[in-house]
Parts: sequence; structure tokens; C-alpha cells
Amino acid sequence: MRIFNTLTRQKEDFVPLVPGRVSIYCCGPTVYDFIHLGNARPLVVFDVLRRHLESSGLDVCFVQNVTDIEDKIIRRAEEEGVGHEVITARFHAAYHEDAAALGVRQPDSEPRATAAIPDIIAMIERLIAGGHAYVAGDGVYYATSSFPDYGRLSGYDLERLEEDSGGRQVSSEQKRDPADFALWKLQKPGEPGWPSPWGSGRPGWHIECSAMVLAELGETIDIHCGGQDLIFPHHENEIAQSVAANAEPLARYWMHNGYVNVDQAKMSKSLGNFFTVRDLLERFSGMVLRFFILSGHYRSPINFSTELLEAAAHGWERITTCVRNVNFLLSQAKDIEKSSLSPESQDLLTTARQNFKDALDDDLNTADALASVFDLVRALNSQAALPEPPLADLAAGLETLEQLLAVLGLDATEEATAAGPPQEILQMLEARQAARAARNWAEADRLRDAITAAGWRIEDTPRGAQVYRA
Repeated sequence: MRIFNTLTRQKEDFVPLVPGRVSIYCCGPTVYDFIHLGNARPLVVFDVLRRHLESSGLDVCFVQNVTDIEDKIIRRAEEEGVGHEVITARFHAAYHEDAAALGVRQPDSEPRATAAIPDIIAMIERLIAGGHAYVAGDGVYYATSSFPDYGRLSGYDLERLEEDSGGRQVSSEQKRDPADFALWKLQKPGEPGWPSPWGSGRPGWHIECSAMVLAELGETIDIHCGGQDLIFPHHENEIAQSVAANAEPLARYWMHNGYVNVDQAKMSKSLGNFFTVRDLLERFSGMVLRFFILSGHYRSPINFSTELLEAAAHGWERITTCVRNVNFLLSQAKDIEKSSLSPESQDLLTTARQNFKDALDDDLNTADALASVFDLVRALNSQAALPEPPLADLAAGLETLEQLLAVLGLDATEEATAAGPPQEILQMLEARQAARAARNWAEADRLRDAITAAGWRIEDTPRGAQVYRA
């Protein structure tokens, strides 16, 4: 597999630090609100990365943190007049619900910032001892000038950052340089706090991840990933902290997904142009949202609109309809001889699997992987339309299709079943079949019209009648 490494700005062969094992850390949610589609993109993308590596025979340890103390959490708690724990518990649970609806697997470990306070304090102490941090009047700050490689990940020059600060003066009782950032914030009236050698307070955002990576996965990990917006300052600051504290690289590969845009602007809560996942789930299934996210290459921006989601729904329906049709044909067969698989189908399935793997091996190109899926869907549809469908070929093709979809985290079988007609429609369909068998054409037509009026259409095939949503 080749991965585009943000740190080197080029594709590189992926070689795990420990043969056969992969360690991944993905920045998780700050639990103060419902996640929007932009937040969901890295969840889905790096869930596929994990699945693909596992399907390639690698043992993956996937860690995703939860930020459960931060300025936004404190503000929301103050607005609602509740403790910060109430806010984080509510939105952490909501996050799990939304992630599950999108087919995202839970991480192997999900550390919380508030549970990592001892590790955070220990890392800050090492940074101070090494001359990379200092105590100020309102907390502890990282001295960016002490780290020569600062800016390597993002490409930002430290001197330019200082110039962009507008030359503003900083109090001698606080940070020494505008580019320095907080490691520990002293407690203000009404805020939550934890004891530390520098006074009661709470960690800065960036130090949380550095401490949790070290505690969960060690000094150097294989892949660190997250959204493009985290490159600077979050991931840049993580590198500065971790390397200064541990004297080892933080991650060997850095992967970042592009934005979800609305009218060419990044979807974000600060701009107010966001659509929460749970609002979208009222109209579209989780699989449709996941399919939409995977339809573009993860590093490229994707544009959001209702029309594009509807197009994704139609694309996903092509897959679920194929699965439903093939399952229907196979359910009519009493016995299928697997040994009768044709050489043509063997070649077709081998090609589909190889093209699919090649696409994901090429920097996780899910768009091309889906193209391979649709090639297989077209072939299955053609086989299913034959007067005498090759059942062994269809069974093997369906099995392969479901295997490929599973790597993408797309469950067509469950969706096809869930999207099927309700019991009352099936009962009317059965009654119509009985009326046709009795040559009661008037009753058969009445039932057909009733089914149509309920939003379903009937297709009569040599193997029986099937019903689809109109």
C-alpha cells in the first residue's frame, strides 16, 4: 500500500514499524455538540483505512481519543447551568449513536482527556525540565522557538507566524512569544480544575493527544490521522511536544482528509453552515451518507448539497437493488452446485477483487474502489436478466460483492432487507398472484393499483413477481 504522507508531501510505501502490526491514532470528537457531516468524514475515511489494512492481513490497533474538557464544553455547561460532565456525557453518547448509524466501528481504545491528567502532567514536567516549556502567570506554555523543526508538517515558518501576530506585545506574566501555546491553563472562577504542580487547572488541547498517544501506543506510531483543519496548529503542536518530550518521532505517516464544503466554504460550526449527521439521518440512511463520503478521494474536498446526497442515494440503491434481486433468485433455487462456476465468472471475480484492492492500496482511493463495485454490480445484473440465470455464478458474485462492500463498511444486505416492502404489501402481492392464478383479472388489477398507490411497483418475471419502491 502507498500512502500520501502529509509530512513529506508525497506518496510513500507503507511499511509498519513492527511487521504485521499497525498502530493508528485518530483525533476524535470534542463532545460539546452533535457532529456534522464534516466531522463525520474522518470517522468514515479512517474506518475504511482500518478495515482495508485488516483485510490485507495486518493486526491493527486503532485508538481514537475523546476531548471531554475544553473551552467550548465549559461555555455550553455555563449556558445550560450544568456541570461539564453532563454536557460531555450527553454528546459522547450522541456521537456513538451517529457513528454507529454511519457503520463506523468503535476504536480498540477510546481514551478521555480527563482520565489522562496524570500522563499529561508528567509530560509537561519533562518539557519544562528540557527547556521546552515555562511557567507563566496564567499557566504553562510551550516555547516554540525551542523546537527547530516547528512548522515542518504544515509548512508554516515560525518567523512568519510571529509577524502575522501583528507584533502585539505579550505580558511578561503570560506567554513570552505570540506563537507559544498553552500546555496547562490555570483555573478561573467557575471553571473545573485538577490539581497540578503549577496550581489547579486543566490541560491545553494539544498536550492531551501527545500524552494519550504515548500512553496508548508508545513513543512512535505508524499512522496519525485526522481532518485537514488539524494540520495546524493541532498536529504541528503535537509533534513539537512529543518529539521534545520523548526524543523520538511521533508518527511515521500523517494522513489528512479534505473538507466537506458548502458553497465552496468549509462546513463548520463557527460559520453556521453545517448539517448535523442526525438531522441528515431523518432523510437519508447512514449507508447513503457513508456512500456519499466515500464517493470522492479522501484528500480532495467534497461539495455538499441535497441534490448530491439524492444522487448518492440513487447510486446506493443500484447496489441494494442488485443484492435484493440476486438474493431473490437464489432463494428460489433448491440447490446450487458451486463447482459449476463458469471460467468467465472466475475471471470476472478475480479482476473485481484485484481492481478493488489496487484502488485502496493506492492511497485509499475509495472512489475507484466503488467503480470496481459497480463493474461487478453490472455483471450480476446482466447474469440475473438471462432466461436461465447461472445461479452458481450469481452466488459467487454476490459473496464477492458483499466482501468488497464490507471493506468499505457498506452493508447492502441489511439495507436491502430494511428497504424492502412491508408485510401488508407482501400480503397484497401474494393475493394478486392468487387472483392471477384464478384468472380473476379484475381483482389482480385492483391489488396492483393498491400496491402502486402505496408507493411500490411490481415487476413480473419468469421466476415470479417482485416489488420495488417506486
